Amino acid sequence: MMKVNRLNGQIRFRGMLAGLFVVAILAGRSVTAATPSLEQTDVFLSGKDGYNTYRIPALAVTKNGTVLAFCEGRKNSGSDTGDIDLVLKRSTDGGRTWSEMQVIADDGDHAMGQPCPVVDQRNGVIWLPLCRDNKRVLLTNSTDDGRTWSKPAEITKEVVDPAWPWIGTGPGHGIQLANGRLVIPCWAGRGAEFCGQVQVSFIFYSDDGGKTWQRASLLDDDASDECEVVELVDGSLYMNMRSRREKKQRAYSFSKDGGQTWSAVKYDARVPEPSCQGSIIRFTREPQFDRNRILLACPANPAARDHFTVRVTYDECGSWPVSKILYSGGAGYSDLAVTNEGQALCLFEADDCGRLVLARFNLEWLTDGKDSPTRK
Repeated sequence: MMKVNRLNGQIRFRGMLAGLFVVAILAGRSVTAATPSLEQTDVFLSGKDGYNTYRIPALAVTKNGTVLAFCEGRKNSGSDTGDIDLVLKRSTDGGRTWSEMQVIADDGDHAMGQPCPVVDQRNGVIWLPLCRDNKRVLLTNSTDDGRTWSKPAEITKEVVDPAWPWIGTGPGHGIQLANGRLVIPCWAGRGAEFCGQVQVSFIFYSDDGGKTWQRASLLDDDASDECEVVELVDGSLYMNMRSRREKKQRAYSFSKDGGQTWSAVKYDARVPEPSCQGSIIRFTREPQFDRNRILLACPANPAARDHFTVRVTYDECGSWPVSKILYSGGAGYSDLAVTNEGQALCLFEADDCGRLVLARFNLEWLTDGKDSPTRK
């Protein structure tokens, strides 16, 4: 409880910790309201460290709280094909400062990309699926908080239908379900043209801690792809997807059986987009917190990749009542994460892929101080 003293006709508060926090006691529990905060840090700069362009961000927060920022390091150009390496930087202070870059996968002139990490909270192992030339799926892992990585092993036969000419893991992050299942969102290209208009979403998963993997059924729509998944409080899954064929709205679907099958894909007019990958993540969950909250991030201008916007839902993706522009300039692919301290992170492509920026913000910033997470 704060103490209030009157001095020289002014009210002064003791224990305000430089004005950052206000602590009150409501209904017998402690509620902490933080000052709205947004910090942005350049993590990867195109043209630096031997790479022409950095694209396709992915985030993971390890069991120890280390933030891992993955992306594709494109050697000679910004092209989706050619000499592409999968690279990583680590942060041990919640995304404020970063390590030197390390190369996770390099196979000469081949494209090693589409990162989609997932952390097994039972043992701390970080699993990292990736693609070689968008035709083969490889899997590496780290057991030491992302410092070193195993040699990539191929799991193409387990998770890819031979009839599909193209495959993409994520990009973004996978999730672990309450029952321990590791889920990797994916897209499959079914047209002859690489990254064409006939693409469809699905997942592959592991029920034995990453020892074996298998794919689930394709969704029923071939005009949406580059998906991410969140588990809802009732145990069902919600998949959010990029739209194709000029639909200009985020696509979505639900699964009631752990991702094996999915409802008919629908498009959400309340969430416009220019056709771009986006990201979704759970921010808080009852009963650990006062409310259920899920965040969604993507460019919100149907005409161009800009006005990068973060949204929050309080009803498990039924509606998106709160939104705020994180970056009004050119912005593309992104990935969301939440630190162990409860800060939201968003790694996104900015300024025509000139840089990958890590935004660190709190719920108070997103809601203009109207909402603060309360841990019960």
